[in-house]
Amino acid sequence: MEIQVVSLGLTDYLAAWRLQQAVHACCQARGENVLLVTEHYPVVTLGYRQQAEHLRLSRRELEAKGIAVVESGRGGGATYHGPGQLVAYPIFSTLFRRRGVRTFISLLEDVMCGLGASYSIAATRRHGFPGVWVEERKLGAVGIAVRHGTSLHGIALNVSIDLTPFSYIIPCGIPDLVPTSIAQEVKCAVAINEAAQRMCDAFATVFAVPVEEANNEWRSGKRETLWRAVDHD
Repeated sequence: MEIQVVSLGLTDYLAAWRLQQAVHACCQARGENVLLVTEHYPVVTLGYRQQAEHLRLSRRELEAKGIAVVESGRGGGATYHGPGQLVAYPIFSTLFRRRGVRTFISLLEDVMCGLGASYSIAATRRHGFPGVWVEERKLGAVGIAVRHGTSLHGIALNVSIDLTPFSYIIPCGIPDLVPTSIAQEVKCAVAINEAAQRMCDAFATVFAVPVEEANNEWRSGKRETLWRAVDHD
């Protein structure tokens, strides 16, 4: 059993969502565990309850700032994604089924805490508030969906992202939430590629399985169609 990692670079949120669904079908059918790692162009996403009241700016105002608004199928409230935020989508079948929803979410939080610890940041949980925190500041968010025993969506950890757009929404439905980032906490520049590698290391530690780059099968033949979802948005 292993985790296969696919690094996507900077992607459009909806293109990455289509890719998630295609990968999910493969993982669910074949019992595989694939980790999609990406950053997104600026976007505000709403949870399945579509809580538009969590927008402090209108959709038109957000779009005027170059920020798309998308209704997603995950749990949780409004979130912001943008360059400099490390997003990981664990499309896990066997690794999810062995644990269940609550334990799986806790493990994803452990991944983010482990990544923070690698930068000497003491990230922790807060009871009743999913995600990870540095004191009262939120460093990372978690929101998943489950279909046919295989997970979708995942985690978003602020690495070097501009935090200003978080003020345009009520993040995760918490009016007084203060976001933070790894770069802000360590007070120096942090490379997203370096953070991505540390995240993969944290997944290997927390899930106790090897984490490897996706093999050639994912990049050729039948699965070639998966990449077109990103390349031809």
